[in-house]
This record gives sequence, C-alpha cells and structure tokens, in this order.
Amino acid sequence: MKKRLLVLLLAFSGTCFSQTLYQTHCAGCHGADRLGAIGPALLPESLSRLKKPEAARVIRDSRAGVQMPPFKDKLSEEEIAQLVELVYSPVVPAPKWGEAEIRASRVVHKSPAELRKPGYDADPLNLFVVVEAGDHHVTILDGGRLEPIRRFASRYALHGGPKFSPDGRYVYFASRDGWLTKYDLWGLETLVEVRAGINTRNAAVSSDGSYVMVANYLPHTLALFDSQLNLLKLIEAKDEKGGSSRVSAVYDAAPRKSFIVALKDLPELWEISYDPKAEAIASGLVHDFRLKEGSFVPGFLNPRRTQLEEVLDDFFFTPDYRELVGAQRDGKRGQVVNLDVRRAIATLELPGLPHLGSGITWERDGRRVMASPNLREGVVTVLDVATWKTVKQVPTLGPGFFLRSHEASRYAWVDSMMSPQGRDTLQLIDKQTLEVAARLRPVPGRTLAHVEFDRYGRYVLASLWEDDGALIVFDAATLEEVKRIPMKKPVGKYNVANKIQRSEGTSH
Repeated sequence: MKKRLLVLLLAFSGTCFSQTLYQTHCAGCHGADRLGAIGPALLPESLSRLKKPEAARVIRDSRAGVQMPPFKDKLSEEEIAQLVELVYSPVVPAPKWGEAEIRASRVVHKSPAELRKPGYDADPLNLFVVVEAGDHHVTILDGGRLEPIRRFASRYALHGGPKFSPDGRYVYFASRDGWLTKYDLWGLETLVEVRAGINTRNAAVSSDGSYVMVANYLPHTLALFDSQLNLLKLIEAKDEKGGSSRVSAVYDAAPRKSFIVALKDLPELWEISYDPKAEAIASGLVHDFRLKEGSFVPGFLNPRRTQLEEVLDDFFFTPDYRELVGAQRDGKRGQVVNLDVRRAIATLELPGLPHLGSGITWERDGRRVMASPNLREGVVTVLDVATWKTVKQVPTLGPGFFLRSHEASRYAWVDSMMSPQGRDTLQLIDKQTLEVAARLRPVPGRTLAHVEFDRYGRYVLASLWEDDGALIVFDAATLEEVKRIPMKKPVGKYNVANKIQRSEGTSH
C-alpha cells in the first residue's frame, strides 16, 4: 500500500511540475486550457499527425515560419519530454465548445471591398489556392502566368481542402484546431474568422453559397453558419439512443440541395437539406405519412438518417449524387448507398485501404467508371458505376493518396507518396486502356504528390512535398517540365474553376 501511494504521489507531483512548466512557457500563446490562442491547440486530437519526437524537436528548436522561439536554452531535455507528455495527454474534464464559445470567437477583420472585378490582371477562375504546410501559409497563384499573386499566413494545419463560394470569389479554410476563415479572392483579404470547434475535420459550402457547415471531431458536433460566419445552428452528432460520434466529414451534394455527413463512430449516414421546401422527417411513430399524422420534424436543416450495417468515414459520390460508395478506414469492404431509398444497395470487395475521397470518374467505352487510389496497397481500383463491378486493378509503384485528371486529359495521374520506393514518381494511367502509360520522376528521392490541372487542362501542377519544396509544372500534352515555383511543403493546390464547376477530374 505504501509503495502504491508513493507511486501515485510521484505521478501527481510530476503532473503538477509539467503543468507549472506549461503555464510558465506555453499558456500565453496556446491558452491556459491548451485550447489555443495565438498559437494552435495542444491536444492529442490536434497533434495526431505529429509524432512525439518531432514535437520535442519543435519545442527545442522551433520551426520555420512560426512565432514560437526555441526553448533549448530555457528548458532541459527532461523538461521538454515532460511537456511533450503533457500535451499528448487528454484534458480532464473534456473541454467544451458550445454556442456561446463559438459566437464569442467570431472576429471580423475586413468588410468585403466593393469591387466589380478583381484588383489584379488575371483570370479569377484560373487561380490556384496553394496550402503550404511547411510554415502555415497560403499562396494565391495565377494559373495563366504561373506566378504568385499573394502569400499570407494561415491558421495552424489547414485540413480538408479549401471550399469556394459558387461564383469563385470567396474561399473558406478550416484548420485542424477548429478555425474557419473566409478569404476574398478578389480583394485578397481575410474577411472574417470563427472557431467552430476544438478539433475540426473539414467544411462544406452549400451550392447557393448561403451556408457553411463544419464537421468536428471534438466536440462531437456539426456547426452551421451563414456566409458571414454567423452561427445558425449547432447539431450534436448523436443517434436516436443518445450514442455520440466524431464527425468524419461533411460534403455538399449540390443537385440535392443538401449536406451529406459521415460519422466516425456510428453506423449512420446523414443528409441535411438546406432547401426550405424539404420534406418533413419522421422522428417517431407515424400513423400516416401522406397526411403527416405522427411525429415529424422539419426537413430543413435537420438530419435525415440512413441506417447502415457498418460505419462509413470515407466516400465518393456518383456524378448525379444519387449514390455514394463508402468504406471504413480499417475495412476491406465497401458499401454502395442509394441516397433516395436511404439504404445500402450493394457491397464491394475492395483491397487494402481505398482512398475513396480522392476518387474521380470518366467515360470509357461509353460507360462511366470511377477510380480510387489506395493507402495500403500499390493499386488503383477501377469500377463500373452502373454495375459496381471491378473493371480492373491497375498496379502502381506503391500506396498513393491522390488521383487527379481533367476532361481535356487522356491520363489519370496518381502518386505513390505512401511508398518508400515510389514516393518520388507520378504514374499516368491511360483512361481508355487502363495501363500505366508514363512515369514522371523529376526529383529522385523526394516526395511528389497531389496534382491539379489548370482551368483549361493545359498545365498540371504537382507538389514537391518537402519543406524546401516547390510546385513542379508540367505541360499536360507533352509531359515536359515547364517551371518550378518554390514553396514551403505545398500539400495541396486547388483550381477555382475546377472546384466550382465540379470537374470530373478532381475531388469535390
């Protein structure tokens, strides 16, 4: 008993010492509660992609492009190790972030400029928004001249890809630690920000531009905003029995005038309509659906639930948005869910770990096919979207994350960035023969990933995924390198026209 008490006392004293270190050296920027302030939140959920040794190195030496100074002259290695253990431990009791906290966090930086056209000489629909993770910046790139127009600091660890207003003027960014930012691509200014959650997955913008919805891991909520980022509604991610779930993602289904929501921990798929005329939703016992006799809730901005056999946290839409293909991150079987009848209509045997969120479609021999890269195996799976039968498994150099194309291109471009051997090579799959027709390896040994075409399909931009990286520009027809544009770990680049026009060659 004495030995156990001693162990508990030592652990308690160690925790107190770590807390003292944190309050002395970290709380001023990262918040006394570790929820973030001018620096990012320091929570296990926010640090999941940062390994502990790297976190210790950042504390010790800092990193490029951040305001945090190095602490190697102030803290010992033991003290740094204790801080690392603290920030990777959960906050008890669990932090809350509700309506009051969201509303209080909203900051207006600028009012939109009264412009009839952009304040620069470039095609506003052929801009690229480039996310640079190396120093947490965003670059706005002219896709015609292939020159940067503006570069600015972003929130910590932008995630899920930026989302655009329907006219392409505004872009919305969601960061890992919950911040939602609205940026004016004409005036080149940050307009307004709000903190939608503590740990955020992604955001979606409605097809009419009226609503922005944010999916949160922590807390388990969906936050709905108007286009000026005023909070309209906070929806708890719970099933009808009270079970709670992290929210994996939210996507806009434009033809349906609704958001589609994936839940990480519950076998449900939600559809939330932003059509004021949406049909009412049965919420309990119903005597007559036609006469609406029974328990109903409005169909506008409320979740309509599809019950599933398995959890789906990654999925791909068919072009008409009537069906989606979904899979678990740790499963080998996919489900095809019909959103009209609200049930799974087919199952698919998928190898490894398909990254369906990066899937694309095209016409082949008069039939529509979709293809998905794979995070675990060196293969691209091609499916017939009418029969959901596998057309071909196309071998690649290793597991990849992104697959991209363009209506004007004969190739589907895939990386193998998850492979130690193939991470430096892009593979070009002929969309008709389904054979690898070419391989591009401009910088041996360096990670090359995430291509995006310009508006017209003339250029292809690939990310040299390194802190001292670049955008490598290829001629889409000749496959010759055109230019290199230095960047700080450009993790993604997004062409305005391809996104708002929902090009079949890019994810939506």
